[in-house]
Amino acid sequence: MIKGVLFDMDGVLVDSEPFICKAAMMMFDEMGVKVLPEDFNPFVGMGENRYIGGVAENYGLKVDIEQVKARTYEIYETIVKGKLSPLSGSHEFIGVCLKKGLKLALATSADRIKMEVNLREIGLSGGTFHSIVTGLDVENKKPSPDIYIKAANGIGLEPESCLVVEDAVSGIKAGKAAGCRCLAVTSSFNASDLHEADWICESLLKVPVEAINW
Repeated sequence: MIKGVLFDMDGVLVDSEPFICKAAMMMFDEMGVKVLPEDFNPFVGMGENRYIGGVAENYGLKVDIEQVKARTYEIYETIVKGKLSPLSGSHEFIGVCLKKGLKLALATSADRIKMEVNLREIGLSGGTFHSIVTGLDVENKKPSPDIYIKAANGIGLEPESCLVVEDAVSGIKAGKAAGCRCLAVTSSFNASDLHEADWICESLLKVPVEAINW
C-alpha cells in the first residue's frame, strides 16, 4: 500500500532545464568555449556535477567542478528571478497527496543552493516535505538508486511503499532500482523513452488515479 511520495524537482515541480542550460553555456562562454544546448541532453537528471562535468569532458576541458558549478549557480540565480513558474498541477498534486495522509520527500540531484532558489521562485516551502535529499547527500547519483532509498528512509518508509515522481530516464531507472513504483511526467522526455515507469502522464493535473491508490 502506498504510504509516501518521492518527488524529483526539475521537470516535475518546475521547468528549470532551459535556465540551467543557459547558465552553464554562459559559464563556458566566459571560459572562451562555445557549447551547444544539445551537449547537455545526455546528462539531464544526473546532477550538476555530471551535467556540467560531462560536457566539459566531451570538449576535452579540465575544470575545477566546484568552481565552475559555483559560477554557474551565480548566473542561474540571476537569470531565473521572476521567471520560474511551478509546472502544471504540481501544487495541486502535492495537496492531493497531503490530503491522503501520504508522507512526502523531495529527492533532487541538484545541489541545495539550486533547490532553494527553485522552491523560492515557485512559491513552495521546503517545509512542505517531510524529508529533503539533494545531490550533495549521496555519492552515487541517478540512475543509481541511492537518492530514492535515502529519501524513503528519511520519511521512515521502505522504498516498496513509495511512489517516485520523475521526468527523466535516469530518474525512472533510479526509482525502479530502489524498488519503488514510478510515475513519469512527459515534461522532458517522450513517453516512449519513459516506458519503464508504472504510469505515465502529460502533467500532474492528469495523474492516473491508480498511481496514488495502490
